[in-house]
Amino acid sequence: MSRFQILVLNGPNLNLLGAREPDVYGNSTLDDLVSDLRKRFPDVEISDVQSNDEGALIDAIQDFGVRFNGIVFNPGGYAHTSVAIRDAVSAISAPVIEVHISNIHAREEFRNISIVGGACKAVISGLGLSGYAVAIEHLKSL
Repeated sequence: MSRFQILVLNGPNLNLLGAREPDVYGNSTLDDLVSDLRKRFPDVEISDVQSNDEGALIDAIQDFGVRFNGIVFNPGGYAHTSVAIRDAVSAISAPVIEVHISNIHAREEFRNISIVGGACKAVISGLGLSGYAVAIEHLKSL
């Protein structure tokens, strides 16, 4: 039996975790997050991609979304603006769970709606970095 495979996909500005607005996003880096997830889920093969480029995120969704068991995706600001990313999520067979570190409903009004989230299996918002682990647990249960 093949190993359970998950892509942890992060969009724009998430490469700045730990430095960018620590009062909102915390002090852990993206490398810390991925390392912690790999330790917490040794039975899961976790690949990770981060890009500030919309096209690169779409390429990753299309590539991993037909080969892996699921995608945990923080689209960052593209959640609120990208029909193209939503279309990519809709086009793949793997379930996608959208994750936001902060509670998008407690922030600026323009962040309250996720265009991408409507194409996802679920949306997790406001649980901090632990939202990524919750998403993996849920994907494993499907």
